[in-house]
Amino acid sequence: MSDLEREPRETVCGGLDGTAEGPVREELIGRDVVLGGTRGMKVTRNLPGRERRMVGAWCFLDHYGPERATMSVGPHPHTGLQTVTWLLQGRVLHRDSIGSEQLISPGQLNLMTAGRAISHAEESVEPDALIHGVQLWVALPAASRHADPAFEHHEALPVLTAPGVTITVFAGELAGVASPATVHTPLTGAELAFEPGGRVAVPLRPDFEYAVMALTGEAEADGAPLPPGPLLYLGCGRSELVLSAAAASRVLLIGGEPFEEQIVMWWNFVGRGHEEIERFRKEWQEGSAFGEVPGTTLARIPAPPLPTTRLKPRGRQR
Repeated sequence: MSDLEREPRETVCGGLDGTAEGPVREELIGRDVVLGGTRGMKVTRNLPGRERRMVGAWCFLDHYGPERATMSVGPHPHTGLQTVTWLLQGRVLHRDSIGSEQLISPGQLNLMTAGRAISHAEESVEPDALIHGVQLWVALPAASRHADPAFEHHEALPVLTAPGVTITVFAGELAGVASPATVHTPLTGAELAFEPGGRVAVPLRPDFEYAVMALTGEAEADGAPLPPGPLLYLGCGRSELVLSAAAASRVLLIGGEPFEEQIVMWWNFVGRGHEEIERFRKEWQEGSAFGEVPGTTLARIPAPPLPTTRLKPRGRQR
């Protein structure tokens, strides 16, 4: 999915400054963003936020739905990141400039690695159908960010079970179980589906930082309420996290080794400096480097104007 804000912020994030070395509990309230103008689909953007911009290498998190809506995101570019599409309801068709065409349904994973440059388009299969999901981005480290673009689709993902809880590991590793999806930094991405009264003590890595979000229903994290909406940042230093739910609920868990490199995010690009972002934008506007997306009838999305002021480097926090 694209960042379709008309005036996107240029954001510096990454680096170890501001990483919570010990366990914390910070509630990060997202902001509403409408994709594609006032009549577009509304999403809640929890990363990057004012208070915290990354969790491990996870640098972007949009939560949308459940609502009746039509996803219609025309060809747009990406650099220096991976897009992770995880659906709870609805079906979405992905097409990209390396020739991939893939329908994704709930419980399946689409993973696109932008590398040096890729463009793609996404659209709902059924107009005005119920759609609910999350779109995440993972920042690529220096060793991988100029690699060839790639795309993966995974229908079968590893599952862990506990009484009343089913855990699907869609990215990275959790409790000794690894997703087949290609990742370039140590991280975790999982969905926990709770039956009423479900409870689980999830083993964590103390060197990872983590965050959780209730996607449906309400849950508890270490005995504290986890209402739907906010992203609860947990910091580092935990060896386990106790999660429970009185009613049926679904919870997102993300985490990873704190990302040491400082990155610059603007619109759909992840780079390492203002000049690089300027070059990416110029190449997209000129129609070079990013290729064409075959098969789609959706209009190509132009890049918004760059900010009039140069960015000022900041840490992982406000």
